[in-house]
Amino acid sequence: MKRVFLTAGMALMFAVASAQQTGNGYIVKTKGAKKTAVSEAETAGNQSSEPEKAHDFISENFKYHSLCDWQVDSMKFMVMPEKYDMVVKTFRDPAQNGREVSSMTLRHKIMIYKGHTEGSDGHAHINFLCQDDNKMYYYEVPNGTFEDYCYGKMGVPTLAYLGDVDIARKLLVGKTMFTKSTLFRIDTEYDGDGFQEVTVPMNDEVTVTQVGVGTRSFPVKIIVEDKSGNEYYQNVAISKTNSGMRDDEFIMDNTKYLFAGSFELRDAIMTVSKNLEQYLNKTVHTKYTTDMISKGDGRDRTLKVQRMTTFTIEAIMPKNNSQYVTLTLMEKETRRIYFKDVTFEHVDDVTGDIDGKREDYFGYLFAMGEGRSRQTTQAARAAIRQGRVILGMSEDEVAMAMGEPDNTVESNNGRRDWIYNRSGGKLLIVNFDGTGKVVGTNVDRSKAKTTTTKKKNSNKKK
Repeated sequence: MKRVFLTAGMALMFAVASAQQTGNGYIVKTKGAKKTAVSEAETAGNQSSEPEKAHDFISENFKYHSLCDWQVDSMKFMVMPEKYDMVVKTFRDPAQNGREVSSMTLRHKIMIYKGHTEGSDGHAHINFLCQDDNKMYYYEVPNGTFEDYCYGKMGVPTLAYLGDVDIARKLLVGKTMFTKSTLFRIDTEYDGDGFQEVTVPMNDEVTVTQVGVGTRSFPVKIIVEDKSGNEYYQNVAISKTNSGMRDDEFIMDNTKYLFAGSFELRDAIMTVSKNLEQYLNKTVHTKYTTDMISKGDGRDRTLKVQRMTTFTIEAIMPKNNSQYVTLTLMEKETRRIYFKDVTFEHVDDVTGDIDGKREDYFGYLFAMGEGRSRQTTQAARAAIRQGRVILGMSEDEVAMAMGEPDNTVESNNGRRDWIYNRSGGKLLIVNFDGTGKVVGTNVDRSKAKTTTTKKKNSNKKK
């Protein structure tokens, strides 16, 4: 994954303030964040036992609360100051005649909404009880009455709404999702705000491991883990309660800070068509050699997959404005992931016509059940998942790793070369001995124009 290092400012101030951090469970970190403090924040989360109706997941579970409608004692927030808040203080202490309080002394403390009042100077006060120190604080509205102020989306600075975090933690921890953005983050500091930006594949299957608090604008921090054990996160706005951002600001790069801009629930994918649920987790095999997309060495690659290859259907994702869906397929032996666009629409029995190609029709390309069994070594399975060729592989194993060759060359002594066309005019040549085992590989640019080859018969009897 390509990484661009970023770190939050005010590192020294944050390190000092971290000593006041409470064990409330809302501060969560990805794997590998460096610890500079002795204690760790707890990261517990509850899993929901029943799946949500994902097509209405946001609207059904996350309600936007206008400041005008905040409920006393039921609205909880966490103080998450940013750089600007180090200069312009947010809260005042009524016990000290309205003296301003440093945002860093309140960092990561939980505030419970206690209604609004009018101060002696005519300014409206939005009042909070700090759960951590049991003291009252207030935010002074800069201008106008509370009613004038509350109808805007400005809200109270520094406060991340914990209601969304609590609901997301209950409903999402343990759930399978797919990435809808390629830009995410990993933590670099356990007790600070340092992070690295990382790029990940689109439509990567991930599992939610933790949910915690993010920032005031994007209060729900969702940490996910991919199938290789890598963790990364996104801070997202869900209900947008006290987010301080207008709807029209979630455009361009900011769309990833909406839940739907970064994630799609597996349940949401399957609710598109109840008829397709019957195929999920089913075993199928290919009836014909076909092209599929897989990932090797961090790149998407088009591979020719042999007939009789057995898969489990891991997910079914709809394609916008199309009768096609994308199947996520896990090859049985190697557990390598492939992607194939297919349609389940009817194919004309005479012409074979659909809105596409006949070989894209699920019923034409796939049959239910197991295909041909294969025997592979543990080392070969690891290489196949990465799209690599290693010494000692069989022809079957090379085909699973690289697809069918573009050409083959046979010699009189029984040796055989498989040739794969690569970008830039290069050829990848895999050398087999007389027993069909790999004895070497090389990349040759000159072979692209000088080698006389013949096509491998991909339709030979299996």
